[in-house]
Amino acid sequence: MERLIAKGRVFALDVAAVMLGALFLVFLIQIFTRYVLNAPALWTLEACLTLWLWVVFWGGAFVLQERDHVRFDVLYVAVGRNLRRVFAMVSAIAIGGGMLAALPATWSYITFYQIKRSAVLGIRLDVVFCIYGIFAGMLVLRYFWRAFVVARGADPEELDGRQVQDGYHVQ
Repeated sequence: MERLIAKGRVFALDVAAVMLGALFLVFLIQIFTRYVLNAPALWTLEACLTLWLWVVFWGGAFVLQERDHVRFDVLYVAVGRNLRRVFAMVSAIAIGGGMLAALPATWSYITFYQIKRSAVLGIRLDVVFCIYGIFAGMLVLRYFWRAFVVARGADPEELDGRQVQDGYHVQ
């Protein structure tokens, strides 16, 4: 299972890298057409925006790990190990539950956009915005899994690749 997860992570990183490369290439085309040819290509702006949206939500869903996120953990690191486990479970359930509660409205909004297309490229907007639905679904799975694993006794710091010493996170 760990090997499959590792291969999936490499694939997700590769997809993110390809999207970032495409974004950079389109951005260079945009600069060239605007400032060298003095004839801006409108499709480049729309492509950059769409690629950026996909890179951000793809990365959030599949590439970033828990330890990569910004945390305000002053209270978390000040309490004992058992209370930190409770905090980790409660926060994971709250995040997963909040995203789960929002999924029906999210899906409704995304599917509503199947009737519209982007202004220049003509891409259906449900295709453009479906990445947010994927992101939200992955967050639900990720945080409910985290709550389950911590409830079964896993140390949240070990899951994150961090340690708490003397009230501070250390790597």
